[in-house]
Amino acid sequence: MATTANSEQCPLSTTDKTPPPQSAAPRGRPKLQSDEEQRARIADCAMRLFLKKGYGRTTTEDIAAHCRISKQTLYRLFPGKPALFATIVDRHRHSMLALPGDYDALPLDLALERIFNIDIEPAAHDERMALVRLVMVEAHQYPELNEILRRHGAERSHAELAGWLKRRSKQEAIDIGDAMHSAWLLMDMMFGALAFKPFNESSQSRTVDLARHIRRFISVFLNGIRPR
Repeated sequence: MATTANSEQCPLSTTDKTPPPQSAAPRGRPKLQSDEEQRARIADCAMRLFLKKGYGRTTTEDIAAHCRISKQTLYRLFPGKPALFATIVDRHRHSMLALPGDYDALPLDLALERIFNIDIEPAAHDERMALVRLVMVEAHQYPELNEILRRHGAERSHAELAGWLKRRSKQEAIDIGDAMHSAWLLMDMMFGALAFKPFNESSQSRTVDLARHIRRFISVFLNGIRPR
């Protein structure tokens, strides 16, 4: 019996119209990040540097070196440190107040626990509070920090919380009154104390303390707005 030749070991005949296999295309330069991806990476990198050294002591040279980019790239994506800090606040606003979100089906207390991130990891809580403290400490020397935190963080979160409270007041027996004022009151209660309250050192204890603290504030707030 004749043996069939392996096609990979035989050259193509002159009548075979099948083209030879193409070699794999050589690898080119790796795909560059988009501007949006670079902005996000730089913002996260710069935030760690701000929290370590402080806003005022961190230079654009420090940021470029720490993020492993050129100063030209940094200035192309961010006109200066204030613009970079504004992006940081934008990116971390949801860790402060988890809105918008779908909480309408939850009881009021559980919905507010979700909105105020009661289950946040201790490291994430420490980071968000460190950002607030940084502004409190350095805003007297760099007043733009307060303005950035207000415009890019507090005001947007406040408007979203007020809108949510107003919608829920129409569904349940609560007397929200002025929704804008009630939202500020709730945010002041939560973040004003959390920014300075010391928690136990162990991560587990800190998580329990934080959850208990937030639940207590929510209880005080809800008892104050329920009709008697």
